[in-house]
Amino acid sequence: MKWNKLYTYPKSVRSMIKGERHYDILDKKLPSVTTILAATQSEEKKASLAKWKQKVGEIEAERVKNMAAVRGTAMHKYLEYYVEGQGLLDLTDVGQEAERMAKTIINQGMPDCDEIWGSEVVLSYQDKYAGATDLCGIYQGRESIMDFKQSNKPKKDEWIEDYYLQSAAYALAHNDKYGTDIEQGVILMCTPDCFFQRFIVNGKRFREYTDKWKRKVEQYYANIHDRKTQEVEEGSTAGEDNTGV
Repeated sequence: MKWNKLYTYPKSVRSMIKGERHYDILDKKLPSVTTILAATQSEEKKASLAKWKQKVGEIEAERVKNMAAVRGTAMHKYLEYYVEGQGLLDLTDVGQEAERMAKTIINQGMPDCDEIWGSEVVLSYQDKYAGATDLCGIYQGRESIMDFKQSNKPKKDEWIEDYYLQSAAYALAHNDKYGTDIEQGVILMCTPDCFFQRFIVNGKRFREYTDKWKRKVEQYYANIHDRKTQEVEEGSTAGEDNTGV
């Protein structure tokens, strides 16, 4: 891999606050990109997820979710070691499956990666949010945010809007912090049976996702403000009820 360490990226510790992932950045706990996406999920998407859970059952839905998470973590670990020029041997069944998936991404997706600035890059934006992207660098000649994804089955472009929003979020943070001009997101995806897909979003469409992401951040903080206001009002009402008058 061709490395060009143009930027010094911060280290961060992840933490959970009320079940939501946050990043500790310079003594501030910032919500993660995925936390904001989950909190601002559309009603249509919530209904679709609920319908799937009802169809397969809660136990099976949880099993599928956990299996995908374990497999995805193993695949990402293999790719992280590969990018860093190290080897990784995991002889578990999941590890072997993840290795095959990672090698598929390496063979079919990574040849177009021209330059790497950083791996597992932690980024934050103006005390609003933080997150970690798999790679920052140059892909097919353009400054890019690159993410590796595992999928239980092949995806259609319209199904992965959240992935595009993640790319936009990371690009916005990188551009703000380091003065770059990233307007491309690259998703390199593989299924357990090693079916590879590459999704690239850039230009006008990428800017549209950036604008949509900004609105989601605004919505997230507006929701927090509304909750706090409601809690204060409820507390005030409870106090009045306890006066005995």
